[in-house]
Amino acid sequence: MKNLILLGLLVSSTVIYAEHHEQHGMDTMHSHEGHIHNEMVNGKTLEVDAQRFDKFMIGIDNNVVAVVSVQGMVCDFCARGIEKTFGKDKRISKIDVDLASGKVLLAFPVADDIDNADITKKILNNGLNTTDIQVVGN
Repeated sequence: MKNLILLGLLVSSTVIYAEHHEQHGMDTMHSHEGHIHNEMVNGKTLEVDAQRFDKFMIGIDNNVVAVVSVQGMVCDFCARGIEKTFGKDKRISKIDVDLASGKVLLAFPVADDIDNADITKKILNNGLNTTDIQVVGN
């Protein structure tokens, strides 16, 4: 009996959720805790903000920077997930996630090899897609 009640609640909540999204045209929107964006940013088509990049470069001599274009970042939750993931990588000197442009800046010491496949995998593990990786020397 208990399982039947739980199944009924699950089915009814799924139907209500689907109807709500249909009524409000939310099939193309992505939300996290009340933070809704109508448009998903495709990082590949946008330039890096020059002032933000210059600020990022302060204090990281002898580093190269991987500029990662990310598709699918739509909220602060996405950006914080990427920061947390790359923050665990001891090779990375500095991280900056620009939600508005869909760019992630990762500073690596010049001596380290940058593994594009590893970066792409970490982005994918956060539910997002890497559209391009460009390495800029310092």
